[in-house]
Amino acid sequence: MNEIKGKRARELRAAGHHLNPAVFIGKGGIGKTQLAALDEALSTSGLVKVRLLDAEGAERREMAEQLARETGAAVAQVLGKTVLLWREPEEDPGK
Repeated sequence: MNEIKGKRARELRAAGHHLNPAVFIGKGGIGKTQLAALDEALSTSGLVKVRLLDAEGAERREMAEQLARETGAAVAQVLGKTVLLWREPEEDPGK
């Protein structure tokens, strides 16, 4: 799993603290719609909070890993039912 550690993880957790969840994963699990929304959010801002509504225990970590793998992101934090993901924002081709 691509997980961020150390000083960079602390910086991202601090930056993500005030964020509202951009994507919610419910009973249906991770689907194409949620992945597309997450990919769009990561492309725009780079740091995204995801709320896992029906995940328990180790399942949360597995879902975080799957989300990171599917979107090319890294897990900055898994805290309760909230996952914080980071991916370097895409460069604006207009610049």
